[in-house]
Amino acid sequence: MSSHSVSHSINIMVVHPSFPAKTVPEFIAYAKANPGKINMASAGTGSASHMFGELLRVMANINMVHVPHRGQPAALTDLMAGQVQVDFASFPPSIEYVKAAKLRALAVTTGTRWQGLRDIPALSEFVPGYDATLWQGVVAPKSTPAEIIEKLNGEINAALADPKMQARILELGGTVLPGSPESSESYLSRRPRNGAR
Repeated sequence: MSSHSVSHSINIMVVHPSFPAKTVPEFIAYAKANPGKINMASAGTGSASHMFGELLRVMANINMVHVPHRGQPAALTDLMAGQVQVDFASFPPSIEYVKAAKLRALAVTTGTRWQGLRDIPALSEFVPGYDATLWQGVVAPKSTPAEIIEKLNGEINAALADPKMQARILELGGTVLPGSPESSESYLSRRPRNGAR
């Protein structure tokens, strides 16, 4: 398989505004003091929001109860109603609730602060090594001729260089990842470290 990175996108760790923890360290301290009393919503078992929450649970050694939902909107609805306490929600459906103060953002799931939300810290600032994002890319069978791969790579990079495309990807919570099939494969080869946890 030959691949080409297009972008990676963030999720946001969000809580109800009434939740006592206002920072990630406070959240972790609360979780340790109240084991099993934090209900973590997700878009469904095995979804990104589930995996990103489980990664924090393991890395911070805290106990949260997973509450799967049928999609992100249902999870956010329950969070805003106070039925659950935290969600590692995808960016597009959650950011408007954060802006409207219906949810409080504690952190983004990227390894460093995300360019679209510089005022929200990255989880890695409090939990070293935490880095969880969704990767989007274009893949082709390994047998695809090199000249076709090269042509596709050039066209994809040209599209990603378009300011309108960059603005749209940023609007959706993503970061543009131009490059080559080799750089994409190198990027992907480094990703399983956290996923393996």
